[in-house]
Amino acid sequence: MWNAAPSDVVLSDGEVHVWRASLDVPASRLRYLLDTLSADERSRHERFHFQKDRNHFAVARGFLRAVLGRYLRREPARLAFEYGPQGKPSLKTNTRGGEASHTPAFNLSHSGGIALLALATRGEVGVDVEFMRDQISTDELAERFFSRQEAATLRALPKEIRRTSFFKCWTRKEAFIKAKGGGLSIPLDQFDVTFAPDAQPALLRTAWNPDEPSHWSMYALDPGEHYAAALATQGEALQVKCWQFGEPVIE
Repeated sequence: MWNAAPSDVVLSDGEVHVWRASLDVPASRLRYLLDTLSADERSRHERFHFQKDRNHFAVARGFLRAVLGRYLRREPARLAFEYGPQGKPSLKTNTRGGEASHTPAFNLSHSGGIALLALATRGEVGVDVEFMRDQISTDELAERFFSRQEAATLRALPKEIRRTSFFKCWTRKEAFIKAKGGGLSIPLDQFDVTFAPDAQPALLRTAWNPDEPSHWSMYALDPGEHYAAALATQGEALQVKCWQFGEPVIE
């Protein structure tokens, strides 16, 4: 599923590209990616308490810059970002260069040792990846954060698939709110997604607009063992192409 991208990779109008990267890289690769970060990113990097978290942040942001620079034919260190009210990043408009009108929508997510980056030229895009930890109480979290229908659906599933199903639901919900750019302003219990084993990924209902589901498409992703991931795009379904960044992820 995760292929090496061609050197001249092009994002077509009817496609969404998803890149996967390992966050655990050799020291030389870490230094290179860290050198591409802006001053504010380096400041954020230094605020992490643990070295592993600092390294993962640097690799994730460097990965974002490297991939965007590849599509835009620009040096990663020259890219500048701005942030929406809920913190969703976008590329700053370059009024002289003119390339801003051709920049893709993008969204980055990372968890454990993996990062995913989604890009599309048509509409908004959201991606979420989660390491499926054993130590959390999925039933309790579902009752607290999911809609009543989702919590009931999860309770009805066989116990042996409940944990995986919980993370399918969680990542689909997170991918949707990230695509919307709403962050914490969109409560997770105000909309429903599919996650039962025999159901195709989809947005089923929102509390604020009965027509909202018709405006979005959802996709399941397989980032690796012990991980769950999902993708949400605005509008009709797109062709999903998955690329591997840098060295292969060890699974």
